[in-house]
Amino acid sequence: MSAGAASGALFARLFDDAALFPPGNAPMAAAVPAHQRRDSPLVGPFVLPAARLAEVGAHLDQDRPPLPVALIAAPGDLPAAAAAIARHPGLRLAAVEAPVAVDAAQARAAVRVMAAELPPGLPTAVEIPRTAGRAEVLDVLAGTGCRAKLRTGGPRADLFPAPGELAATIRACAARGIAFKCTAGLHNAIRHIDPVTGFEHHGFLNVLLAADDPADAEAHLRRTGGARIAAELRAWSPARAARARSVFTSFGTCDVAEPVHDLVQLGLLSEKIHA
Repeated sequence: MSAGAASGALFARLFDDAALFPPGNAPMAAAVPAHQRRDSPLVGPFVLPAARLAEVGAHLDQDRPPLPVALIAAPGDLPAAAAAIARHPGLRLAAVEAPVAVDAAQARAAVRVMAAELPPGLPTAVEIPRTAGRAEVLDVLAGTGCRAKLRTGGPRADLFPAPGELAATIRACAARGIAFKCTAGLHNAIRHIDPVTGFEHHGFLNVLLAADDPADAEAHLRRTGGARIAAELRAWSPARAARARSVFTSFGTCDVAEPVHDLVQLGLLSEKIHA
């Protein structure tokens, strides 16, 4: 697979723009214009908590297309937030994500409200708990078309699941036919230790390999050989790439240029993303 083919089949809309979130914590006044300036098929929607929806309008460039929003909203906040976006000419609802559901009851509430309030086919996700409640929440999502949102890091070491834990969650999703997205911690393509924090980060290409091959997910998540991983991905057929991406749909990153730079360095993309 050429770099251009890899870009189209493997990485289209893989990088959701989570500039507002740690560790980037970009101000709204910078994050919104930066997203609107980008014209890249690699970048997904602008991730926005419902609590900050009122801040967006002042920073929109009305001469550009509506800002695609991935709205994070609890079930009780979703109807009003979705209606506000629908009324705003400068915004477009592109996806909805519910905060972590700790048990089946919370998962059912989120799925029920999203089904009632959102147009058919809109991508939705519910964050999965890292507890014994994981199985029952995934059981609720199975067959609904709603994706699982997997937490893969954060500002504390305990927010990074071990390879065995993340692999088990990926296998649990696969067993139920549930696609997933990831949030936090996937700053780079390959598994590595952050030199500043000392935290061991999962690599997003490792997660992609695990999505393609859930039976060996833990082994894929532990790999660190970037050149070899890149060579394997270049050999994927377009059909295999599409299947893997139908499982691992996207992940939020506070700096979309950082993971793209890794792909350029590995020879999987031909040029860096432009701000």
